[in-house]
Amino acid sequence: MQQFTVPQFIDVEDKIIGPITSRQFLILIAGSMLIALSWKIFDFSAFVFFSSLDVIIFGSFAFVRVNSMPFHFFVLNFLQTLRRPALRVWNKSFGKDFIVDEPEIVIKNEEIHYKTGFSSSRLNELSLVVDTQGSYRGEKKEGGSEIKSVGR
Repeated sequence: MQQFTVPQFIDVEDKIIGPITSRQFLILIAGSMLIALSWKIFDFSAFVFFSSLDVIIFGSFAFVRVNSMPFHFFVLNFLQTLRRPALRVWNKSFGKDFIVDEPEIVIKNEEIHYKTGFSSSRLNELSLVVDTQGSYRGEKKEGGSEIKSVGR
């Protein structure tokens, strides 16, 4: 029998440049492009303010982990929590206005016909057909009929 190696750390991202993963590298490239754009647009004091803000934001998205999950998952979960209601209350009266009254159908007693069930011996034969997955075909009856399995 052939032996295979089982991957051990599948949740660890691949490192491309030293200890930096490809996700972190792309985030740092986007942040440095935004800093370069702010160098061209703003004067020096605004550049220092916006570039320090960019370093904090992009650095936290690239390197900070909360509960061993990347920071962007934490931000997404936080925003979803803010969108959900904090208190859920069951309103019993909701839905009474939306129920459509349909006319009642009156069924007379003579219209109801109940089918008689199978006899116990017939049920035993059917269960045997099901248990043997159709290889048991049933016994011949007086009328020449036999139990046949469905689908075979």
